[in-house]
Amino acid sequence: MRILVTNDDGIFADGIRILAQDLLNLGEVRVVAPDRERSATGHAITVLRPLRIESVKFPDSRIRAWAVDGTPSDCVKLAIEDLLEWKPDVLVSGINRGPNLGTDVLYSGTVSAAIEGAIYEIPSVAISVAAFENCNYPVAAEFGKQLVSIVAKMGLPPKTLLNVNVPSVERRDLAGVSITRLGARVWKDVFDRRVDPRGRAYYWMAGSVEESDGDLDIDSVAVRHNMISITPIHLDLTGYDLIDQLKTWDIKFGDGF
Repeated sequence: MRILVTNDDGIFADGIRILAQDLLNLGEVRVVAPDRERSATGHAITVLRPLRIESVKFPDSRIRAWAVDGTPSDCVKLAIEDLLEWKPDVLVSGINRGPNLGTDVLYSGTVSAAIEGAIYEIPSVAISVAAFENCNYPVAAEFGKQLVSIVAKMGLPPKTLLNVNVPSVERRDLAGVSITRLGARVWKDVFDRRVDPRGRAYYWMAGSVEESDGDLDIDSVAVRHNMISITPIHLDLTGYDLIDQLKTWDIKFGDGF
């Protein structure tokens, strides 16, 4: 199996190194990741300046790795278009420090890298540990390895990826695996306003999140119950239910349409 690994926490993050090492049990591993943390960059790509790359040495010499001074999506594009000598059988993005749940996937560089893989018609998986401290990367990596093996065998539908969130607990404390849908995460008091010594206001993005309440088929609820959440995400954002209704609105522009 040929596996491309990337992330948004940067190529020197613990999560990507532990994941890449575990995935070596499945086949060849190449790592192309940002040279620094690029969290919450969404699906941004770099178009107004050149991208630079640098070869990076991993502890295991079997893993070839490159750092890119761009976004996670840049990394995937550059890997597939130029750096790799083969097209990956599977793309894995992670292991992210912190959860990627609900509508937060729209901001996530981790998920966006997997989306980029899906655009290239590569079966893609995004993996996150649902904690910011004391992250249990080895458990998430072990599960990720098992899931990648299954995905490589079963395949994924076109333009579809899997978003995985693993509770940061010991393996014995996991309550199982739940196939979920994206929940709603609403952020409150998002900006912390402060004043610098010269009297000018500046802002830190902060705030707290209000989680969805509901059934175990919601990703955030499953994780709160110590279940691994797997959510299929499709690239087609079309609101099909509204198409026929819009056609009844008699929308016109001027006299000729």
